Amino acid sequence: MATKKTAKKTTKKAAKKTTAKAVKEAAKKMARKAGSASSAKTAPTEAEIRLAAYFLFLERRQTSFYGDACGDWLEARRRLAS
Repeated sequence: MATKKTAKKTTKKAAKKTTAKAVKEAAKKMARKAGSASSAKTAPTEAEIRLAAYFLFLERRQTSFYGDACGDWLEARRRLAS
């Protein structure tokens, strides 16, 4: 029983790390495509937020956490802005 809980906890942590990493990589890739090579931070575009929210949705579905599309959108925007 304890092994199952530990494995589940480890899986959730790994999913969270990979999703956050995927969101950041996707944002960087889209920024390169857009040609924004400036060092100044700009607000994330709708496409970047949409892609990040999709990755958050996948993470939420994989780990069976409660949530909705609006929450995913807001969390994605928050993560990309920071």
